Amino acid sequence: MDLDQSREVAPEEAHQGRWVGRTTLARGWNKKKPWRVGEKLELGLKNGLELNSKPTAMQDIFAPQLAEYSRYLVAERGLAPRSREGYVHHVGAFLTFLARQGVTDLAGVDRTMLRRYVVTLSEAKRAKSGIALRLSAIRSFMRFLVGRGQAPRRGLWSGRSYEARALAPKQEQRLPSFLTEAEAERLLGSSDLSTAFGIRDRAILELVYASGLRVSEVVDLDVASLELDLRQVRAWGKGSKERIALIGVPAQKALIAYLRDARPELLGGPPRNDALFLNRYGGRLSQRSVQNMVKIHAMRSGLDPRRVHPHTLRHSFATHLLDGGADLRVVQELLGHSSPSTTQIYTHITQAQARKVYDAAHPLARRKEG
Repeated sequence: MDLDQSREVAPEEAHQGRWVGRTTLARGWNKKKPWRVGEKLELGLKNGLELNSKPTAMQDIFAPQLAEYSRYLVAERGLAPRSREGYVHHVGAFLTFLARQGVTDLAGVDRTMLRRYVVTLSEAKRAKSGIALRLSAIRSFMRFLVGRGQAPRRGLWSGRSYEARALAPKQEQRLPSFLTEAEAERLLGSSDLSTAFGIRDRAILELVYASGLRVSEVVDLDVASLELDLRQVRAWGKGSKERIALIGVPAQKALIAYLRDARPELLGGPPRNDALFLNRYGGRLSQRSVQNMVKIHAMRSGLDPRRVHPHTLRHSFATHLLDGGADLRVVQELLGHSSPSTTQIYTHITQAQARKVYDAAHPLARRKEG
């Protein structure tokens, strides 16, 4: 069966029974049986939690609220498109669950219903971090409904609610993976500078390591985002917030070389767009392409591609800054974190690294007890 995979549908279409979150749709609808029995449609939950084979009246009730919430995230919260999609995706999955439970009024959603949803996600082997992310989106949606008088005010929906935090499964704190300075140098030097693609890849790697930009921020850059004479880049981060990312001389030189020697070749003619980094067709480079590119260069560098991805360079950027004596608040600003607690994780990395060096180097640390 021919499938149009990952087609994004506007929230307003949810009431037609086609979408809750992001779904796989079959081409060629049968008007009498628009939902084909036995056909799995991905409705936000990817581990076997799909709706019944027919749309229900309950979805018709929820669809306008989901559409209004989607508009609110853009107009009032100022979220970037990808962030909005994530929120709507998670809320849509929750609404699918409620529909299956026979819920017809969102004002009746309480702790018991939320707890039941968490259990369902856990049984579906969802990651603990993913469950916490979904609960955050649901609380945001319910606060939106409270603000419009469509749901009663509950402490459960507060962003700082202890009751809400207690619902989420306890997460193990895992330290971010990062490269040593020697490994970072090997990765940056792995590009073939005799080709336009190699020059482009080198510029991307140098930029991410020098600035700590997220991959989503990198692919969204335009040529006008660069201020190379000042060695800085204007990027749009989470929440559509503009921030200034600083770069060093190596990244500056790599970007100049890319603009001069590679981008015109990739563009292939008169300017068709303002995107900074281009693919082989002259269009804007995608996040997935950058992720694949980083893994290819990791293999070329003799690194494990399973542990090297664009965010690894961002982690390495922060860790190496702190190792070099940078103030935590400065690193927070450069990373674009809204809270210092998010940046605090990198101090644990440097402390762990310090312990490893101490245990290996200090004579008393090596002495056996007894």
